[in-house]
Parts: sequence; C-alpha cells; structure tokens
Amino acid sequence: MTIKLRIQDDMKAAMRAKDADRLLTIRGLLAAIKQREVDERIELDDAAVVAVLDKLVKQRKDSIAQFGAAGRTDLVDKETAELAVLNGYLPARLDEQAIRAEVEALVVELGAEGPSALGKVMAAAKLRLGGKADMAAVSAAVKKALQG
Repeated sequence: MTIKLRIQDDMKAAMRAKDADRLLTIRGLLAAIKQREVDERIELDDAAVVAVLDKLVKQRKDSIAQFGAAGRTDLVDKETAELAVLNGYLPARLDEQAIRAEVEALVVELGAEGPSALGKVMAAAKLRLGGKADMAAVSAAVKKALQG
C-alpha cells in the first residue's frame, strides 16, 4: 500500500471516529499532495509524498518554535499534535551515526574539501538520503565533515 493510499484510508477512519483534529491535519496533508500533483501535472510516488511530508513537518517545527517564543502554548499544543500525526506517515529515519557515516562516505567519494564544496556534497546527499534522513541533520553533518 502506498503512503498516499494509507493517508486516504486514515482520513476515512478519522471521519468515522469523528476525530476532528486528526481529520483536519490529514485533509491538509492531502490538499498539499493534491496541490503538488496539480501544479506539476503528475501522480506523486512515495518519495514525492515523503518530500511533501518533510516540508509540512518542517513548517510545524518552525511554527512550534515561533509560537513557543511568543508564549502561545495553545498554538504550540495544536502544532505539536499535527506534527505527531504527520510524523506517523514518515518512514523510519536514519540516526545521527548513520547520517554521519553516509556523509563521510560521500565526502570521500566526491573528494570534497573545505566549505566551498558544501553545495556539491549536499546535492549528492539529497539524492542519496532524501526521504531517509532529516535534511537539517544531514546539512549539519556535511558542514562538520567539511570543516575538519
């Protein structure tokens, strides 16, 4: 079963259970997926759906940080609940050690040295680790690997 079909089934289950908060989050996710499909005139595969999920997760994390700084605990709680629903659809992520090992292997493969190689290494890392790892963690690992 594809991720998209699982999301659609979960939407139906949330409707039957009258779980309004979960239903709202899932509908927003499906709307983002549909918007990308319409914009690009394609049917999204699992990798593209994970990319949409990553974008929405990043938005929620940014919102949580902003609302937390502003002292809006009600909105922090709402965004945290949405984040939990979205994280449920993401595949298992690589841990920090695995990310570091992959990045170090990429740096050796590409012969990259110094901060000027950041773009080249990140492009290769995005191809290899996209959907498997949090790209913010990958970026931090690349910067650290290129510094020393």
